[in-house]
Amino acid sequence: MLTQLDYVKVLRPLLPPEAFIPNFSKLIILGINVLILLLGWAIAQQLNLWSFYWLWLYLPLTLIMGNSVVALLFSCHDMMHGSVIKNPRLADFIALIGLSLLWMPPTLWKAVHNHKHHTQTNSLQDPDRSYLVQQNNTWGKWIQNLVIPSSEVNGLFLAFGMLTAWGTHTFRHLTSILFFNRNDVDYVPAAVVVSPAKRRLIAIETFWIAVIHLSILLYIHNPIGILLGYLLPIGIGYAGVMFYVYTNHFLCPMTDVNDPLLNSVSLRMPKIFDLLHFNFSYHTEHHLFPGLNSDYYPDLQTLLQTHYSDQFNLIPAGKAWQLLLKTPRHYRDAQTLTDWTDQKTVVCPSLTKV
Repeated sequence: MLTQLDYVKVLRPLLPPEAFIPNFSKLIILGINVLILLLGWAIAQQLNLWSFYWLWLYLPLTLIMGNSVVALLFSCHDMMHGSVIKNPRLADFIALIGLSLLWMPPTLWKAVHNHKHHTQTNSLQDPDRSYLVQQNNTWGKWIQNLVIPSSEVNGLFLAFGMLTAWGTHTFRHLTSILFFNRNDVDYVPAAVVVSPAKRRLIAIETFWIAVIHLSILLYIHNPIGILLGYLLPIGIGYAGVMFYVYTNHFLCPMTDVNDPLLNSVSLRMPKIFDLLHFNFSYHTEHHLFPGLNSDYYPDLQTLLQTHYSDQFNLIPAGKAWQLLLKTPRHYRDAQTLTDWTDQKTVVCPSLTKV
């Protein structure tokens, strides 16, 4: 088993210097998606005046707005890793706006995602991993078991979970830090503890996010507009994000050593989604070089296929989803998956052979 640094030593000299220069153009794309949402809310504010028979005309815009929610997360994701702009204060301010529909304070994102998930991926300390079957049966674990793709999940609960699971994910970590901020919080897969100053900043950012949501609701101010222009686009956006979250790591074994080729998965996706979502399907590549301009992920993938073809998890997105639905979602140990009752025994699939 190798570490991230081992791969970096080999691959970094093979990548062009411009791959590590911030790509400001993604900030423009972020702004375009904000404008799409503002347009959608402006029209939604008038939907109570539309005939019921014409409301279906708004649905394509609902879908586009849902994609904008996904794009806002992924563009802010790249920005918080330093691959869009280098000014951290400006990045935090923009991310507060861009991540607001995800209810994700930028300071919380950096604590959970940048500082924990990326440095301890799919380990016992990773706050984004699946639960261990041995962990206490808390409300967080129960909800995830109910809605996450697995061989046991009910289809209706899965559909509901795709629309809402991101909210649950954020709520768990937000409340864990704001209310407790201790290592023994057991309703999250792994607790994250921050300094008092960061805890206060997370609380302030959460307040402003709540103000943004309340302002949107007050502006739309009609039930049909709120459903089609606010709730449904956010739900579609959460579903798109969770598809990536589930397929990125949940089929992989747990690892004590941070080996991105073992604990992460890259997907073969239709090119339109890679274009819209900043190549987020190239996830192993991202874990190797978090600050890399995502436009260069395909180049890095070519290098991985050349130098590490026997270790690189690269599978079709549809196949990854099928495997999620054929396997249980709790870890019994690093290599073994099981169900809520610990009655199944399934070895983590060999993804390099898919």
